[in-house]
Amino acid sequence: MKLNIDNISFAYDRDYIINNINCSFVSGNFYSIIGPNGSGKTTLLDLISGFLNPCNGNITIDETKVLSLSKKDISKKIALVSQDYAINFPFTVKDAVMMGRHPYIPRFSHPSENDLKKVDIVMKTCGISHLSNRKINELSGGERQRCVFARALCQDTPILLLDEAFSNMDINHTLQMLRLVKRSVKEENKLVISVFHDLNIASTWSDVLLMLKKGEITAFGNSQDVLTQQTIQDVFDVSSIVEFNEHANAKQVYYPSI
Repeated sequence: MKLNIDNISFAYDRDYIINNINCSFVSGNFYSIIGPNGSGKTTLLDLISGFLNPCNGNITIDETKVLSLSKKDISKKIALVSQDYAINFPFTVKDAVMMGRHPYIPRFSHPSENDLKKVDIVMKTCGISHLSNRKINELSGGERQRCVFARALCQDTPILLLDEAFSNMDINHTLQMLRLVKRSVKEENKLVISVFHDLNIASTWSDVLLMLKKGEITAFGNSQDVLTQQTIQDVFDVSSIVEFNEHANAKQVYYPSI
């Protein structure tokens, strides 16, 4: 599967958030988007998922325009995990995760045995089976985030978008979810695009890095090639040392303490 972004721009009123972006994403790769606050990272994911309409340009999945698809069809191709996704109604955790199966359940029908089985497997994989009957609005931030993650995985889509999806999780659960996502990329040929603020996590887990600044791409390529002292200086205006770390098996960024 190939996701193409062709000459996309987006503005609120007259202020352009995304400006003439061109790039392609291919299945079997873990992409990360990094950049300063306000650089357009979340807006780009919202454009890809069809939540926002671009001012110009097209986004296509295997040459089909995303905006030509129904919401239900988009939901079968793209799942989004957002850091600020809110479920305020007191659904049980299992019911909330089952929402990921809604694109596949005919209207006025009940979930099939396959849907129920899928939910149970994903909840077990995400380590939330013990929360099954808890109310989702009574959970901690990290627990709730894992439930939202499980809901997205239940959509069983070829494209997974992660918008700071690990921000509320402790490091143990963050690593569990990252291993799960990475395995789905390599074993199931998924296409994952994730927004990170932590450059070291992005470097460790990503195949490809896309650097944004003021709505424009400043670098796009192999993570270990893109992450340099110069690109960090150019994008974030921060001095750093970038070195390969054997334990992480990736480049890591170190900043001055004063």
